Amino acid sequence: MLYHYVALNGDGTKTEADIESDSRENAIFLLQKKGLTIVDVREKEAPKGFDAISGLGIFKQKIKLKDIVIFSRQIATLFEAGVSALKAFRLLGSENENKTFVAELTQVADDIESGVSLSDALERRPLIFSPFYVNMVKAGEESGKLNESFLYLADYMDRDYELRQKIKKALTYPTFVVCTFVLIMIAMFTFVIPKMAAMFAEQGTELPMVTKIVLAISDVFVKYGMVSFPAMVVAGWFFYRWSQTEEGTRKIDVIKTKIPVLKVLYQRIFLQRLADTMNTMLTSGVPIVQAIDITAAVVDNTVYKDLLARVSGKVQSGVAFSKALYEEPLVPNILVQMVHIGEETGELGYILKNLANFYRRELDTSIDNVIGLIEPAMIVGLGLAVGILVAAVLLPMYALGDAIN
Repeated sequence: MLYHYVALNGDGTKTEADIESDSRENAIFLLQKKGLTIVDVREKEAPKGFDAISGLGIFKQKIKLKDIVIFSRQIATLFEAGVSALKAFRLLGSENENKTFVAELTQVADDIESGVSLSDALERRPLIFSPFYVNMVKAGEESGKLNESFLYLADYMDRDYELRQKIKKALTYPTFVVCTFVLIMIAMFTFVIPKMAAMFAEQGTELPMVTKIVLAISDVFVKYGMVSFPAMVVAGWFFYRWSQTEEGTRKIDVIKTKIPVLKVLYQRIFLQRLADTMNTMLTSGVPIVQAIDITAAVVDNTVYKDLLARVSGKVQSGVAFSKALYEEPLVPNILVQMVHIGEETGELGYILKNLANFYRRELDTSIDNVIGLIEPAMIVGLGLAVGILVAAVLLPMYALGDAIN
């Protein structure tokens, strides 16, 4: 929550500003830690009108994953150079090009200056810093190796960003082609086919079934286009809203893990993130149960979240990590065996690092395979659609030519 305060500095100068805190009492505590004499602290009223729209973030510059990646690398470099956390955040807050990120980093620096630990300051901004990020920082604070934690974070964020970009790149071309084709077909059914229908009506001959179907679809576009298009937009919006609910997300995730080609891709994304995240956290000294729980938060698919929740419960009750994984059919035996070797030799972090590299290569191959399958599938699908449309137009013309002869 945001609180507005009025206070006096040490020299008696009046100052007022806003402070973010989970309660009024904590806000007062933070201000007193700064050496301020409190005059008034009250929760800030909800903004109205244009300010309310700005508060929703519509006009705010978004903080992208790329911003977090660059920040992580910069902060790791500064810590390596022996710069204090407060000075590092002040420096990065003054030089960052993203104004929204600048404001957040400045608030983090203010929290640190008031006595809040770095991990707690980051935890107050869950939309920017994930539980994984916060716990890595917390582990670095506890071990006294904060610079190493940020180096691990910077490397991990680089790898995660690269993975997301590969997936995004793999989907961009097919999405563009399909959307362009759909727009062209809508234009054909709305403007071109109706003119052909008028010509066929003048002929008065019996039309082939494929032509009747195409003309019927075109008739729907022409007569009900003003209703059907908004209806489709509304239906798409409701589907999107449903997909964001817990039930919708779960059902869609289950479908993703059952589609023949995609299920292999999603499994390898999960295995790569599991090995990479667990390696990063265990290397930084995070306890294994906590590492599993945080890894579950990083995984995007609810099916695999549930899997890790079950594994976490078993490990917490005393079952070995490898045995808990063995009881999950979605986890391949090679990963179970390698984890077991890591447990036996005490080199689990090293084993997970090798597994992460292995599954990264496997994931690259899977993405290439999916792209290789999507392109010919699109060609066949588009070819069939165009072929049906051409047949619907040409068959009546051939029939008319035969009738004339």
